[in-house]
Amino acid sequence: MPEVRVALATAVQDAPVTATGPWRLYDGGNGVIVRGRATDAYTVRRRGNTLRAVPRRGAATPWVESPLTLRPDSGAQFVIFAGRRYRGALRLVASDSGLTVVNLLGVEDYLRGVVPLEIGVNRGPSDQAAVEAQAIAARSYTWVRLNSGQSRSSRTTAYDLTATVADQVYGGADAEREATDRAVRTTAGLVLKFGGRVVDAPYSSSCGGESAAPDEVWRVGGTSAYLRRVSDRVTGSTDRYYCDIAPRFTWTREFTAVELDAAARTYLRQYTEGLSGAPGQVRRISVESRTPSGRVARTVFLTDRGSYAVRGNDVRSVLRTAGGEILNSTYFSIDTESARNGALLRVVLRGKGYGHGVGMCQWGAIGRARAGQTARTILAAYYPGTTVGPAS
Repeated sequence: MPEVRVALATAVQDAPVTATGPWRLYDGGNGVIVRGRATDAYTVRRRGNTLRAVPRRGAATPWVESPLTLRPDSGAQFVIFAGRRYRGALRLVASDSGLTVVNLLGVEDYLRGVVPLEIGVNRGPSDQAAVEAQAIAARSYTWVRLNSGQSRSSRTTAYDLTATVADQVYGGADAEREATDRAVRTTAGLVLKFGGRVVDAPYSSSCGGESAAPDEVWRVGGTSAYLRRVSDRVTGSTDRYYCDIAPRFTWTREFTAVELDAAARTYLRQYTEGLSGAPGQVRRISVESRTPSGRVARTVFLTDRGSYAVRGNDVRSVLRTAGGEILNSTYFSIDTESARNGALLRVVLRGKGYGHGVGMCQWGAIGRARAGQTARTILAAYYPGTTVGPAS
């Protein structure tokens, strides 16, 4: 697989960089502008489309055209950005909003920093099949974005993927663990295929008992033969699910009327049509329709200024906590408490699962691994009709 470009930060004003061994900083023409020693600390700064590197002591480099690239002299060393270690190299790119810091590295090394943060850093021997399934799913997700025009580079030439939940959570070398490294090595080069082609493999923390089809969640989700509703019920059981071990298999979130008004005032305009000003006070919130898997398809906010509908997964971004945390999932019901005069007092959401619910349920995969299922069996359950094999 080719090199992957992962955005570690965007729109930052300063980028502190160094390495664990001797390193060099190159300009866009591959000329060396700094020869650094281990832990020699520099801060890269931007002025328009030019960059300079400023040491703790001594003279700064001249301003040069973006980008700059920091590479260790030895592949056994790590580059460091903002105190965290990463394999490969760092590229620093100027943009209108600041600096973009990009980690350049091989896909297998990238996965070593993804898998532990996606499936969990403390997985035991009984979970290993789930960890291997996660490695294969993450590799497939990456391959598709590098090879089918779905990478972030379709919108920017600086990077392919972010290091956040917008793509896959990536923590660099500091996130690596032996169990997850072993899973990456064991599955090296393996991806999911359907009809002989590598497929996208979305996944989320907990499906709440049943996964969702893409068109139940995303506006442009479409349909897919291998991404469809899958029950996570334990075979032969009426009330047990493979993912019921998840911390947020069931959950409750409460909003006072004041908190609900604040959430609507801050976020509703971004996710509904026909609202140009403030939405007003929320009088009622209700579920207008549901998807085949039972998730919310359309949520209606009735305020003293009008009625506003929010589609599918967007409601998670509207119903945020005061701290900005989005709603756990769209798999919920609504209970309301009103005063005698009809004024809304409180809203209680009772839900299941955590995340979008499409594709592999990570906690379900762990439950299946503990029940003795192999990585291939786990993947076949969540991506029906797929097979596992090399990318090429």
